[in-house]
Amino acid sequence: MALWRGSACAGALALALGCVLLLEPELPGSALRTLWTSLRLGPAPPGPPSPESRLAAAWDTLIVQPARRWRRVAVGVNACVDVVLSGVKLLQALGLRPGKGRDHAVLHSRKDLEEAFAHFMAQGAAAERFFSDQEAFHTIAQAASESPGAQHYVGGNAALIGQKFAANTDLQVLLCGPVGPKLHELLDDNIFVPPESLQEVDEFHLILEYQAGEEWGPFKAPHASRFIFSHDLSNGAMNALEVFVSSLEEFRPDLVVLSGLHMLAGRGEELQRKRLLEVVNSLSDIPAGVPVHLELASMTDRELMRSVVHQVFPAVTSLGLNEQELLFLSQAASGPHADISSWDGVPDVGMVSDILFWILKEHGRSESRASDLTRVHFHTLAYHILATVDGHWANQLAAVAAGARVAGTQACATEAIDTSRVTLRAPQEFMTSHSEVGTRVVLDPSKPVEQWHRGGVTFHFTPVLVCKDPVRTVGLGDAISAEGLFYSEAHLATGFE
Repeated sequence: MALWRGSACAGALALALGCVLLLEPELPGSALRTLWTSLRLGPAPPGPPSPESRLAAAWDTLIVQPARRWRRVAVGVNACVDVVLSGVKLLQALGLRPGKGRDHAVLHSRKDLEEAFAHFMAQGAAAERFFSDQEAFHTIAQAASESPGAQHYVGGNAALIGQKFAANTDLQVLLCGPVGPKLHELLDDNIFVPPESLQEVDEFHLILEYQAGEEWGPFKAPHASRFIFSHDLSNGAMNALEVFVSSLEEFRPDLVVLSGLHMLAGRGEELQRKRLLEVVNSLSDIPAGVPVHLELASMTDRELMRSVVHQVFPAVTSLGLNEQELLFLSQAASGPHADISSWDGVPDVGMVSDILFWILKEHGRSESRASDLTRVHFHTLAYHILATVDGHWANQLAAVAAGARVAGTQACATEAIDTSRVTLRAPQEFMTSHSEVGTRVVLDPSKPVEQWHRGGVTFHFTPVLVCKDPVRTVGLGDAISAEGLFYSEAHLATGFE
């Protein structure tokens, strides 16, 4: 009888809970599970999977290997040792106090450093600057290296991209850049460095990181990011370019990745013109069947950016860049939405799409233009877009998903996506264009890669699962581009072989 009464009581309570659910269908699942548990009706029924869990599971299904994979990848030409530490703690150790935030194209003093750091920290935006005073930089670098918590890592876009590729043991990776003893020690054993690239002294770059919500005086970071500066003469003059080009014939890569053009900023117009011309001439010696990817980085010199767009873009096949570089590129070369001074929060998808379309239509391959550019991989904190000229690339759905997935795993320092440590920040709906009549897209985490077409260009969009408490932000863009390239397949003729 007692057993019958207990069963009847449980049944009545379950019926009551069902009535609550019927009358209040919008009651949060967590509240219902708490009520269920409090009534001692047994383990709570599992709730629906989170959007983050659904998205991560969908990525795993979508990310497949291309039919034709790279075997040998050559990467150049910037490499250094990154000294990574807390930006606020270093500036405090240097006796600097927060004043006004202000950007400087080139840093000439500690005051310039303080103002530029505050300017970009307040925006939560990554930036990189050249520090012109060698003696002052070395003093700051010594203080940074001796700072508690400072860590030394492989640095430089080329070296970081090489490291990411080298994680795939079936790939052979060539790296050309100024490689000193400390960097050589840090590099993956799978990376081959030509003897001509080795030098006695390392080039050091200081990476001042800050966390989301971190404060320095009146400045508060909306996102975790970093401010990078250096007095780097070897990378600044792209000294490894000739070694890089001369190594290609023997190495015979089926993919070439070039970076470091941003290091020419602040080095004088004459040197810039000379090196850009030599870059273009060097690229012309690479067989047409070997795709060349150009990875951009933070720039402030409009004339340099304009020259890169008009001279270098037609000589490369693929391009990687973030939201700061994309907007500056459009401003420097009179592209769409150039009147915007900066992005307001998450960059508008339609505006980004307009600029990517303009890059490929105005500077990419067409019947009337001698250009090799057919692919642009754009990445920002909340989402990524891969835009390709139709007929030249395959497996881009997997490529954009793989790039976004690695952003979440590398930032959180996990092997796989940990859905408890990431969050979805992409817009829930967006327009695919603002320059013309676009399509409204509503995000579905179960189908995370959206695709649309416009004038012979295909766009692949996917959200990013943003790490809530990132372990390290440096090198994310390089890892994203490398992963996207790893899963990409180019439709090109035979290269060196």
